[in-house]
Amino acid sequence: MRQPAGGQAGTRGPWLFGVRHHGPGSARSVRAALDAVQPGAVLIEGPPEADALAHLAAGMEMRPPVALLAHATDDPGRSAFWPFAEFSPEWVALRWALDRGVPVHFIDLPATHTLALRAADEAEDDGAGTDADKAGEAGKEEHPARPHPEALRVDPLAVLADAAGYDDPERWWEDVVEHRGGHGSGAEDDAGEAALASFRALGEAMGALREEFGDGGHARDLVREAHMRVRLKAARKEHGDSVAVICGAWHVPALALRTTLTADRALLKGLPKVKTGLTWVPWTHRRLARAGGYGAGIASPGWYGHLFSAPDRPVERWLTKVAGLLREEGRHISSAHVIEAVRLAGALATLRGRPLAGLTETTDAIRSVLCEGSDVPLALIEDRLTVGDVLGEVPAAAPAVPLQRDLERLQRSLRFKPEAADREIDLDLRKENDAARSRLLHRLSLLRVDWGTPAAARSGTGTFRESWRLSWQPELAVRVAEAGVWGTTVASAATAKARADATSATHLADITALAELCLRAELSEALPDVMRALADRAALDTDVGHLAQALPALVRSVRYGDVRGTDTASLAEVAAGLAERVFVGLPPACTGLDTDGAQELRRQIEAVHTAVGLLADTAAAQVDGPGLRQRWRAVLRNIADRESAPGLVRGRAVRLLLDEGTLDEDAVARRMGLALSPGTPPPDAAAWIEGFLGGAAGGGMLLVHDERLRHLLDTWLAAVPATAFTDVLPLLRRTFSAYETGIRRTLGELVRRGSPAPGTEPLPGTPADGFGPGLDPGRADAVTEVLRHLLGELVPVGVGDGGSG
Repeated sequence: MRQPAGGQAGTRGPWLFGVRHHGPGSARSVRAALDAVQPGAVLIEGPPEADALAHLAAGMEMRPPVALLAHATDDPGRSAFWPFAEFSPEWVALRWALDRGVPVHFIDLPATHTLALRAADEAEDDGAGTDADKAGEAGKEEHPARPHPEALRVDPLAVLADAAGYDDPERWWEDVVEHRGGHGSGAEDDAGEAALASFRALGEAMGALREEFGDGGHARDLVREAHMRVRLKAARKEHGDSVAVICGAWHVPALALRTTLTADRALLKGLPKVKTGLTWVPWTHRRLARAGGYGAGIASPGWYGHLFSAPDRPVERWLTKVAGLLREEGRHISSAHVIEAVRLAGALATLRGRPLAGLTETTDAIRSVLCEGSDVPLALIEDRLTVGDVLGEVPAAAPAVPLQRDLERLQRSLRFKPEAADREIDLDLRKENDAARSRLLHRLSLLRVDWGTPAAARSGTGTFRESWRLSWQPELAVRVAEAGVWGTTVASAATAKARADATSATHLADITALAELCLRAELSEALPDVMRALADRAALDTDVGHLAQALPALVRSVRYGDVRGTDTASLAEVAAGLAERVFVGLPPACTGLDTDGAQELRRQIEAVHTAVGLLADTAAAQVDGPGLRQRWRAVLRNIADRESAPGLVRGRAVRLLLDEGTLDEDAVARRMGLALSPGTPPPDAAAWIEGFLGGAAGGGMLLVHDERLRHLLDTWLAAVPATAFTDVLPLLRRTFSAYETGIRRTLGELVRRGSPAPGTEPLPGTPADGFGPGLDPGRADAVTEVLRHLLGELVPVGVGDGGSG
């Protein structure tokens, strides 16, 4: 096996530079080695179709991290990524060649074969393939085609680390590569010689591994390496031996192997193909992280980026960044903290026998000195700095589908720049720009491009406000390409997708949700088709559960359209008809339910109750609001008095009627007394209590202020037999655990104090429940000035005379 050439600058090539993908030490060595040998051509591991796009990397608008995206033109969802960071050796080599006008070519297996082979492997494995997150392994240390599970996969770094006595491959790599040289140390010639020597040593180590393990379980690599050799031979024929190859270190022995062109072409013969498109897309540090599912990923992209960019004193500069972040978060960090942390990191590195403090040592120093032993701020540092949310940029000249171009135009016009970091925004729909942003986000949601997800509004509950949580992830570029089949603009694509979804929807709730989304996205051209599908499906669906699930979304659509000024008369009519059918079918549906069925029906009743109130208020011009409310109250009375209904459902119906004012306290007390009577099995009574008092709907406050209900509950609970108490306890615990801590404490104090039976008069001077024994004049006088400012001088205010005046 021919070993890779190397040594002094000017040594005859070709030069095979084996690297670790996304390794800053490898990137520095590649730059030093290229400066030393000055090759006439540069070959990089990557899809050859990218040759036509390589020149874009030289532009000022291209800012890594970025990735090459290849997708099947007839199925954009079939895609692969080749990521590049600023500290990726391949990116350094690409920029080196472009800056000097040296020809540069990609030599890995073409994407047209890569995507076709993956599809074949997925079909062979019964369609169980990898997702877009794992597509980034294409063109890196592993071939993107998914191997068989039983295949033995060798991790070269782990084997070398184990041979060197390390139990952590990352630590070994840092000690051997990342912390040796660099950062401006040494003369330029010495750096070049050291880089060439390191590549030679790494090539020899990989040669030994390949002799021991063969392909190491990476069977598809044999095909990839055959194509690399074919491209290398073609480059040598064109440029002579002055050719430098930058590839994964694992492939170096295979590229140095002397084989015939015929044998290599035989390995490539008959490979499947698929028509592909290629472009540059933005990438993020978070997607480079191994934790994100990227097979060639690294644990700490932010740290590696810092090691590559820091001109000197990387530990001191890193700890300064950390101190700045903690100060922004309001923590008091001084220069003395940073100095002490630097000293501690250096001492730990010395004790552990490392050439320089690595991420482990700096993290330990940060935890001890800057975070005072707490892991909470340390988690923030790891998220913001160690991994980071850097989002790359690509030039406008990069190929893109028309839909992508329209999306970029909208983002520019709305001043709505995508960012990788999670952030929340509040939109005021009364403002034109915010309303346009809302439309865009809703239309993208319909196209399954989930740039934003709705969040609970932070500054109000009105329908003119929306809150969104935004995060632009690289795989969304694939979603945009997939959505391009629906249209060339965001509006036309969303309209076509809504029409198609309305035709294919099989559940009524899906269509009502689609109608709501069309209103929010202002897709007026798609709404008639959605309404026709909604009317047809509502007429055919007889399941009251489906109707109850669909009604809330439909009513929200009516209300939202009313706020937007949209004509929702037809929607209101459909919603009213749906409500009437729910009214008819709901009482019979309350019979014969198990525990899970009762819980689900309770949630549906609550949702319908809210929807009826909104429909009666919002669509008063189209429907009989008062009559609708009255009919719904009659349904609730029917359910509350239906003995065959579960106690959970009956209790919730009584509670809703009480909140509406339909039942007075006497009627509620009578029903509660019946539900808790000795003849009712304890589990059924406990379920009724859970329905009446459960959840966060004010049941605890009701018990605090209504002495009769509390006395009924207390008396019933004290009379529960010991044999049934264990069955009742979980239900009661679930009910009362939903209350706030203060309410539970108040209830406990009231029960401990004891209350007189209902109808008995309290003793003179006895304070009301929850109040002190009398008026405190000192505390009352403290608020008199505030009351004067609020109420003016209408009446004299004071407590010294008992409050009279």
